[in-house]
Amino acid sequence: MDNLNQLRTFLAVYQNNSISKAAEQLHITQPAATKQLQQLEARLARQLFARVARGVLPTPAAHELARQVGVHLEALDNVTNAMKLGTKNLTGTVFLGGPAEFIGEKILPSLKALPEQQIQIRVQLEQPENLKSALLAGTLDLAVFTVRRSDSKLESAALYQEELVLVGSRFWAERLPKQQINAAMLEQVPLLAYAEDLPMLRRYWRKVFNTTPKVSAALVIPDLHALEHAVVAGYGITVLPRYLVEKNLSTSALVELVIPNQAPTNQLYLGWRSNKLQARVIFVRDTLLRASSIW
Repeated sequence: MDNLNQLRTFLAVYQNNSISKAAEQLHITQPAATKQLQQLEARLARQLFARVARGVLPTPAAHELARQVGVHLEALDNVTNAMKLGTKNLTGTVFLGGPAEFIGEKILPSLKALPEQQIQIRVQLEQPENLKSALLAGTLDLAVFTVRRSDSKLESAALYQEELVLVGSRFWAERLPKQQINAAMLEQVPLLAYAEDLPMLRRYWRKVFNTTPKVSAALVIPDLHALEHAVVAGYGITVLPRYLVEKNLSTSALVELVIPNQAPTNQLYLGWRSNKLQARVIFVRDTLLRASSIW
């Protein structure tokens, strides 16, 4: 328990930039907080804070430690608190927003035990640009972002890193040259996209071909499942997350057209409001953060 108490004290000091305020928050004396901090610094053989006139300032080592342990320690405390509260206090509805495909493929299967906790889920398929305002307005409790949102009223944690793959049907795979495919060769093939600005295609092209697509999309449809079906049907080629196309790749309904040395990726984040959360929201959030480690 000493190690956990030292980490809890460290996080409180880190969040408050003050040992005295951290001690008050933790209901311990300032000398006790100072001692725990010194013990942790000795154990790590690193200085975590620089003492200044109005408190303390975190060192780079402190920023890194907070990044690594903050979410996990908070999750441990929240699970314990949720168990203390009892199932009846988890009863209610949690409002969740994000990309429809990711919610369907990854999020909902990980929440299948929630009915046992008497937690109901309501999914709102908001546009990405609306998720932040929906969280701040309180119409969403949790949201999946494709970019980290910076706002003092919001918190977030890395949830999933999706790998992007360039896919086409066997029809198009057989018509492309057998040698290494480049961007110029792909200009002769219809490109399919999620949006007019070709977000996933541009990310893939920059990472793999060191350029951007030079042609407009032959088909634009803001639904990744529909986009996948169009590719399987032979409409053209596109870039999609690997988790979405794994089944069709395994059956050869789709072919991965390029095997890059380093695959392009896209980091997804889970976000929530910084103010005090209801126990059921904490429970769902922590369930997802734990589940994401095995996705």
